[in-house]
Amino acid sequence: MALKLVSRKLGSKFLPMLSSTSPLHSHATSFGFKHVREEEKSQMVGNVFSSVASNYDLMNDLMSGGLHRLWKDRLVSMLNPFPGMKHLDVAGGTGDVAFKILDGISSIKRRANQDPINDHLQEETQIHVCDINPNMLNVGKKRAIERGLGEDKSLIWVEGDAEALSFEDNTMDGYTIAFGIRNVTHIEKVLAEAYRVLKHGGRFLCLELSHVEVPVFKELYDYYSFSVIPAVGELVAGDRDSYQYLVESIRRFPPQVKFASMIADAGFQKVEYENLVGGVVAIHSGLKI
Repeated sequence: MALKLVSRKLGSKFLPMLSSTSPLHSHATSFGFKHVREEEKSQMVGNVFSSVASNYDLMNDLMSGGLHRLWKDRLVSMLNPFPGMKHLDVAGGTGDVAFKILDGISSIKRRANQDPINDHLQEETQIHVCDINPNMLNVGKKRAIERGLGEDKSLIWVEGDAEALSFEDNTMDGYTIAFGIRNVTHIEKVLAEAYRVLKHGGRFLCLELSHVEVPVFKELYDYYSFSVIPAVGELVAGDRDSYQYLVESIRRFPPQVKFASMIADAGFQKVEYENLVGGVVAIHSGLKI
């Protein structure tokens, strides 16, 4: 299936209309379509990902027809990783994005014929994989061992909360979050933390399931989401409820333009987004300048 790319930059004329007219906390007390107390949401989301951790990658393949791999490739290509970078991948427990970043850096080194002058950069490269769920991190660590990266000092696994990161200010060259930000309680806190830990010149990139804009395609997508995905979750993972939450959480996530305005409100500049597959997913980006 071909990827349909639609890139839009937000000019200043759009931001006043979108940045403050509606509350940013409208999602904060929702768990899918259910209304819950804020203090309950993180535990409920944690239970979902503890339940799906062992089948997470298999289900991603089944639900997207393998396209999630191409979407992550696009995310990493926009990051433009380089040897010696300090990078933070949030909600990246199973390691998919981190492994792709390391592959990209290794490819650069191979093209440079591993120039001895630059060999020290491999040791300095630090890819921090941060996830609030230890079960997801354990899956990632196991996959790293299977890929021969179990002892790779460039790969650092961190159990942590995207809303209250343990990293110091201005320490990261890049920040990615893939299919994670719609699950947090306060999106604006996650964005503020991303801005805080990035160096000036650092790039924020978010890959997230989003909103389809083409009417006919939207009807087909809604049918697939609500009728097929939960059924596949029950059949393959024995867990219909978690995948029902998944499709409901997508519908509660802010539309592309609104989310872009939230990124700008956090302080990022040159905010833009790119739709993939008609808006099934979108990649948002911003720079800390």
